Amino acid sequence: MIYMLDLFGVFVFAVSGALAAGRKRMDLFGVVVIAVVTALGGGTLRDLVLGAQPVFWITDHKYILVAAAAALLTFVLARRRKPPYKLLLIADAFGLAIFTIIGTEKALSLGTTRIIAILMGMMTGVVGGMVRDILSGEIPLVLRREIYATASLCGAATFVGLGLVCHNRDICIFAAVVMTLALRLAAIKWDLSLPTFTSREDTNGKR
Repeated sequence: MIYMLDLFGVFVFAVSGALAAGRKRMDLFGVVVIAVVTALGGGTLRDLVLGAQPVFWITDHKYILVAAAAALLTFVLARRRKPPYKLLLIADAFGLAIFTIIGTEKALSLGTTRIIAILMGMMTGVVGGMVRDILSGEIPLVLRREIYATASLCGAATFVGLGLVCHNRDICIFAAVVMTLALRLAAIKWDLSLPTFTSREDTNGKR
């Protein structure tokens, strides 16, 4: 189940990368590069930080093939009909939810502490999107006011917390994915955000 979720996460994150590249009118090569980097970036950094060698996509080339196939499919379909911007956000939300759990699970399997596993899950979820946005000339979603990294953090914490009281792995995975996805989609739909830092001088200046 973890492996299939991982490949699905690669697919949807690659779609989000391809859509972002398409919005900047990149050529086919640029679309594929952005899609692959988006899909594999978070997991690559996670493996390097954890010392898991070799990196996951080197030992299993299916990850690269799935990412490239998603990019090509998106490129072809988008040329027939312009995809809405919210499709990019929804694809990104699914990738965020799945990769968060994948990263947390892998960190736990390597014997890290629960806190580190949660951080690795969040890293896996957000880094690919950060690289995608930077390469396509956008402010990364994680740095905007929207709930993004917070959703990933809550999902990872849910997975770890449920694992302490529930020994059914599938239930833990499902609940954690739903938690992350629900928070992210709710933030997209209702424009939810965390409170911003406001000093007294800023408050007085607005009066």
